Amino acid sequence: MATPVKRTNPPKRYEYSELHMGTRVRIVLYSPEEEQARRAARAGFRRFAELEDIMSDYRPKSELNLLAAKSGGGPVKVSADLFKVLKHARGLSRDTGGAFDVTASPAIWLWRAARRSGEMPGWQDLEDARRRTGWQHMVLDGAARTVDLQKEEMQLDLGGIAKGYACDEALEAMAKNGISSAMVQAGGDIAASGPPPGRAGWVLTIRGTEGRQLTIWDQAVSTSGDSEQYVEIGGRRWSHVVDPRTALAKTDRVQATVIAERGMVTDSLATAFSVLGPVGHERLARRYGAQVIFVVGK
Repeated sequence: MATPVKRTNPPKRYEYSELHMGTRVRIVLYSPEEEQARRAARAGFRRFAELEDIMSDYRPKSELNLLAAKSGGGPVKVSADLFKVLKHARGLSRDTGGAFDVTASPAIWLWRAARRSGEMPGWQDLEDARRRTGWQHMVLDGAARTVDLQKEEMQLDLGGIAKGYACDEALEAMAKNGISSAMVQAGGDIAASGPPPGRAGWVLTIRGTEGRQLTIWDQAVSTSGDSEQYVEIGGRRWSHVVDPRTALAKTDRVQATVIAERGMVTDSLATAFSVLGPVGHERLARRYGAQVIFVVGK
């Protein structure tokens, strides 16, 4: 007697969204069953929520802010997630000569206030921000999984890396729920697993390029630049992108789109390249296995 063949439904497209990390997070996935799709999406959003509790610089009791509150007091044991992100951040800071630096939070907060008020930060305030910034003063111990912020009153900002990492982690959470074809978008950061059924990959349009498209699978894409967030003061345009080396917002208009295997890499590199610009970018891109597309002066 022949064994009955178990039929499976063809995968269908499902889309969900929630607010996390100050932006709308969108999940698109393919699943043969709606219940599986919902379960997987819930797991992805739950991972975003967990990471926001760890890495938010807006939440007073986030792990990130509790670490900063202990700056100048010696090594502090941190979670595996926070250590992984800070380890990558410190390495990229070294490789960019400080053009990427998660300790630049004091300057970033000054320029956030400037965009609201329309007034330049005071030079004394900028000097104080520079005094409290410096990736070299963030010392990591992998064996003990500790972070030592060696200067007092240091602050950390993971706005240029956390969303990319969260996109990666959301994909992992959905994969554990049987989803092999999914895309996660959080603002300018996108990470994708396997392609949609019957397609070569996920098709994306790059902002500011007159419709240029990318097709990705098992990859991530991040875009950073000043096309939307900036302030004009005294006839000069100041970007939301801050150069940690000077504590000044950028005035040249550079957008960088980075493609690589992981969102943590693309998010942080896009931030770095929006500071560094296109000149001589090839070596850094090769080091991280990335492609970069620049839009300048638009």
